[in-house]
Amino acid sequence: MKRVRRIRLVFLLLALALAALYAFPFIMVIINSVKERRDVANDPLSLPTTLKWSNFTEAIRKMEFWQSLGNSFIVTVLGVSAIIVASSLLAYYLSRTPSKFSKTTFLVLVASMVVPFQALMIPFSGLFGQKGLDMPQNKYTIAFFYVGFGVALSTFLYHGFISNIPRSLDEAAAIDGASAFGTFRRVIFPLLGPVTATVAIINALWIWNDFLLPQIVLLENDQKTLPLRTYVFFGKYTSDYGLAMAGLLLSIIPIVIFYFVMQKRIIAGISAGAVK
Repeated sequence: MKRVRRIRLVFLLLALALAALYAFPFIMVIINSVKERRDVANDPLSLPTTLKWSNFTEAIRKMEFWQSLGNSFIVTVLGVSAIIVASSLLAYYLSRTPSKFSKTTFLVLVASMVVPFQALMIPFSGLFGQKGLDMPQNKYTIAFFYVGFGVALSTFLYHGFISNIPRSLDEAAAIDGASAFGTFRRVIFPLLGPVTATVAIINALWIWNDFLLPQIVLLENDQKTLPLRTYVFFGKYTSDYGLAMAGLLLSIIPIVIFYFVMQKRIIAGISAGAVK
């Protein structure tokens, strides 16, 4: 019994140490967001001597916060919604039509998950910059690109979940006269709540915080998302870290709220969707 208690104590201390390690950067952002510029430069780890709340109002003005917030919201909602629709339909098709084509397609999707965007960034930038394509450089275009980059992981999660749903439900719906799409829409998709929540959280966190892809596509200031607008605080020779921390804190608050609202379903969705 004493040995079990010691093991539990060790794991508890380890968990607390890891929690402190992960929380440390976020705490530093909060502390430095209300400090004077010189205080941040002199000692970023110290507590603020005076609270400079004006950092937030100045950050909102300089980064055009409300416009950038609207752009990030539109890109995230469109991208996540399209990924959910496309990946759930594709996973249903691959799961319910066992063939060499389906298996090969699924393996290609899984293999593509190991390729990072950084490996595709240079050829993607060159392709997107070709004049012959004439693709609009706005938030709707980048939402379309996010579907291509995010559908693989989402399809993998949906595929594992749908494979556990009995085919008898499809057969019963077919007997009642439902089409394949009708069966999916009315019978299968309502059962995908846990994994849909997981897909929404994973992709929302990624799309909301992404910097590289918007930097390539969104060149006009009125189209830029929050991660791009926070770059305004970093100049060639000087950087205002106090305002930057305030801007970063304002940028992550909406997605943190979304995560805490949805977090109850993420573990169930991952375990059910990733294990067949």
